[in-house]
Amino acid sequence: MSDSLVIIPTYNEKENIERIIRKVFSLDFSFEVLIIDDGSPDGTADIVKSLQQEFKGLHMEQRVGKLGLGTAYIHGFRWALERSYEYIFEMDADFSHNPNDLLALRDACIKGADVSIGSRYVKGVNVVNWPMSRVLMSYFASMYVRLITRINIQDATAGFKCYRREVLQTIPLDKIKFVGYAFQIEMKFTAIKFGFNVVEVPIIFTDRTEGTSKMSTRIFREAFIGVIQMKVWSWFRSYKRTS
Repeated sequence: MSDSLVIIPTYNEKENIERIIRKVFSLDFSFEVLIIDDGSPDGTADIVKSLQQEFKGLHMEQRVGKLGLGTAYIHGFRWALERSYEYIFEMDADFSHNPNDLLALRDACIKGADVSIGSRYVKGVNVVNWPMSRVLMSYFASMYVRLITRINIQDATAGFKCYRREVLQTIPLDKIKFVGYAFQIEMKFTAIKFGFNVVEVPIIFTDRTEGTSKMSTRIFREAFIGVIQMKVWSWFRSYKRTS
């Protein structure tokens, strides 16, 4: 059994899912993969089931209905914590996150990071195939998060991450409020409030070429308002580690 689990949430990713799974299992380090599928009507789960015959480290949890990115990851975190994984990753299915960078994120945690973030903005702006409007929205969203929360993270909305086990054991997952874009911000903010070492690792982010983006105005609105809510809630919470 590997000490590293890559959690990949899916909804209608039949064009990408086999390629991303094969790529992760082709890496020089032996990662395991957990697919959290939210009832994809396009047959994504059936593709994963067929690949489980080939890859023993491939796992899947199926949920009924599209329940949101945040709840998918929390489901995956709890699944991982019930087992003995030491390094737990978040990654998209659409190749916007390069699986080769899993090695760099894991290495950063081995060398002292508690959370490592695949960052688009820690060394300039490293985004490929996004329209300028999307780049600016994402870049200024991270500036907005830094302004409100006072956390020094250049890519606050990044969704490509590695957590050491202790971080997910410490964060009260039942108190994570957001399910969309703001989920990624809330997890970073909470980890920092608990005093964990969060490190950004430069990556190149490439927009999907297959399938459909899940971004929407509603998700962006949740993040905009949620950052303020998050900051206010933090005034009334304790971030003392129990162990």
